[in-house]
Amino acid sequence: MEVQYTTTGIFLSQRKYILDLLRRASMEGSKATSTPMITTCQLSATEGQLVENVSLYRSIVGALQYVVITRPDIAFAVNKVCQFIHNPLDVHFKAVKRILRYLHGTLDHGLHFTKNSKLLLEGFSDASWGSDINDRRSTSSYCVFLGGSPISWSSRKQQVVSRSTAEAEYRSLAHVIAEMIWVQSLLTELGVSLRGKALVWCDSSAAVAVAGNPVLHSKFKHVELDLFFVREKIAQGLFQVGHVPSQEQVADILTKPLAVNFFNKFRSQLRVSTSGVLVMAEGGTS
Repeated sequence: MEVQYTTTGIFLSQRKYILDLLRRASMEGSKATSTPMITTCQLSATEGQLVENVSLYRSIVGALQYVVITRPDIAFAVNKVCQFIHNPLDVHFKAVKRILRYLHGTLDHGLHFTKNSKLLLEGFSDASWGSDINDRRSTSSYCVFLGGSPISWSSRKQQVVSRSTAEAEYRSLAHVIAEMIWVQSLLTELGVSLRGKALVWCDSSAAVAVAGNPVLHSKFKHVELDLFFVREKIAQGLFQVGHVPSQEQVADILTKPLAVNFFNKFRSQLRVSTSGVLVMAEGGTS
C-alpha cells in the first residue's frame, strides 16, 4: 500500500499491488473499462462451465478483497464474485476479468482522507431487494464517514430472504448502526469527541418512518430484533435517521452495478480519485 501525504491530508493507493495482480492474471495489456461490472450482470451459480484453474480464480479474488481496502468503488463487484469461490464458473471468471480491466484503467486512483475540524459521524445504508437470482436474497450495503472521509464500508448478501423492500432496507439500516456504534466506542477509547448526534441516511421512506414509530407493525414482526435495536439507539439520542433521495444515496454504488454517470458520481463522493484531485464531501473538487 502506498501512502502519500498532501497539503490537505493523506492519499492511499495500491498501484504496485494492482500491477502485480494484473501480471498474475496475464492482463497487463488488457483494455480498460469504465466500470467494474456491467449494469445487466446477473451471475448464475449453475449456468456455465467450471473454470480450468480454480486456484487462480480463488487467488485473484482473494487479492481483490485486499484491494477493496483502498478501493470501495469495487466492493460490490468483488463481493459478488466472492460468492462463487467454492464453485467458480467461466462466467464468474469473466466478471473477475472485468474488475481487473477496470482497475487497469484506474491504476492511479486511491482513497483521500482530508483534514476536517468537524468530526461528524455519518452513515449511509442501502439495500437491493431480492437481487440475487440464485436465492432471491437481498444485498445490503453501507458506508460510514467521519469528518467527511470514508472510514468503513460494506457490501454483502443478506443471510435470509427479505419479504419486502422496506424489510431489506431495515436490515441494512441495523447493520450500519451496529458498525457506527463500534466506531463510537473506538473513538471514545481514543479520547476523541464527536460533534452532535450520529446521522444515518436511508433512501427508503418506509424504513425511515418505521425507525421513528414506537408501534410495531405486523409487517415487520420478522425483523423485530433489528427494529427494536434501531429504535433503542434513536431513543437514547445516539442517532438520527433521515431520508435521502435515491439519486443522492452514495451507498447505491455498493448495492448494485451502476451506469457510468452514477458510478462516477458516487465514486467521487466516496473520495476515490487520482492523487491530483481532491474530492469534497458533497462531490465537488478543489
